[in-house]
Amino acid sequence: MGSATEYNRRDIFKRAAAVTVLAAGSSPLLAACAAGGGGSSDNKGAAPSGSGSATNPFGVKSSDPLDVVIFKGGYGDDYARAFEDMYKKSYSGASVSHLGTQDISPKLQPRFNAGNPPDVVDDSGAQAMRLDVLEKAGQLTDLTVLLDAPYLDNPSQKIRDVLLPGTIDQGTIDGKMYSLNYVYTVYGLWYSNKLFKDKGWTPPKTWDDFLTLCATIKAAGIAPFCHQGKYPYYANYLIMDLVAKQAGLDLVKRIDALDPTAFDDPAVLAGVSAFFQIMQKDYLLPGTNGMTHTESQTAWCQGKAAFIPCGSWLENEMIKVTPADFDMAFLPVPSLAGDKMPQNAVRAGAGEPFIVPAKAKNQAGGLEFLRLMLTKEGSGKFAAAANSLTVLKDGIGPDVVLKPGTKSSAQAVSAAGSNTFNYTYADLQTAFETEMENATTDLVNSRITPQQWVARCKAATSKKV
Repeated sequence: MGSATEYNRRDIFKRAAAVTVLAAGSSPLLAACAAGGGGSSDNKGAAPSGSGSATNPFGVKSSDPLDVVIFKGGYGDDYARAFEDMYKKSYSGASVSHLGTQDISPKLQPRFNAGNPPDVVDDSGAQAMRLDVLEKAGQLTDLTVLLDAPYLDNPSQKIRDVLLPGTIDQGTIDGKMYSLNYVYTVYGLWYSNKLFKDKGWTPPKTWDDFLTLCATIKAAGIAPFCHQGKYPYYANYLIMDLVAKQAGLDLVKRIDALDPTAFDDPAVLAGVSAFFQIMQKDYLLPGTNGMTHTESQTAWCQGKAAFIPCGSWLENEMIKVTPADFDMAFLPVPSLAGDKMPQNAVRAGAGEPFIVPAKAKNQAGGLEFLRLMLTKEGSGKFAAAANSLTVLKDGIGPDVVLKPGTKSSAQAVSAAGSNTFNYTYADLQTAFETEMENATTDLVNSRITPQQWVARCKAATSKKV
């Protein structure tokens, strides 16, 4: 996997507002959207009124063709073909066209400019279209009508009732939801259950237990910890999760707001100091500070290190090099003494935005496609094909055979319940995020102290985008 894979993978969690992928004015679409209209501000993005029936809330006509474009990245596009088969079963007269591509913006700019966009788009990847620009130009359908539509598996419920926490917020611009972020990503530590069973090691629940186990692991001739050194935001997952669980949600919000006083909270120093013990005790895999994501993850799959921080895309990303008996497992970040959040709390959030263009010829069909995705059948097909969770609550039925890592992360989300959290600064505060990454690079190389890391991050709050 090359650098393109890193863009595709990282996109999962950095696509919420899509505000930093393309430079302003760098494409015909941006210029056209800024100048051209998709309707007045009163009716832009208006969804079809539909038939109003429980079975066909959007008024889909079976004879209307459906045009689907999917970002073909780390998840591939086989899952989307499965969704299309589901659509054709419900609307037998419909022909469905499918395009799987990584060139979303280059392929779709001309179509949006010409007023002939697809009916549904997975707007993801390094060349995704900017959602905020599309919304301002009235090019996106307001998905409130989808949220209020009956849930197919239980029509007494609405779609909004069956989405995991944060899903609606993640797709919301100026108070309305314009994108369905379909993939639910969980962040934490990962390990090989086979290795742990073979060695008789117990996954730690506290940070003290983690450090004690690391000493045992090192004595066994295995590096306790590795990370994706060339991309220091992976290490920041661990640092900032320690901080969040120590302080609680209020501090998470203050950090996202770039409140400089947030970094005066003792929880910040406590979290980064706990992490820094990995370096102090020489628990790093030699060379990991200079490795790419795939290099470090491959070394981890080869058993050269016991723990690695990552999101739940890890299993699918490394599927070709993971030993068949590796038994990948997810571990919530271990607790510090005095944490305000429980040990089973996890960082989790929605990503991979699906949109229905406002000028789609079959706007109703595009909405119905999203509704079909949000069924246990659709969620199960995605999990089986892409080894990842969706934003549908309890979306994995007992009939779906999951790979070990996906099953493990699903169990962690279920155990966490409402005790989930997520940061937005990585999506919305690029300059600050870059400064934090630079500080972490110096920290993992022991060039600065935890106190200096805190000071640099506090100073970086002035770097607003």
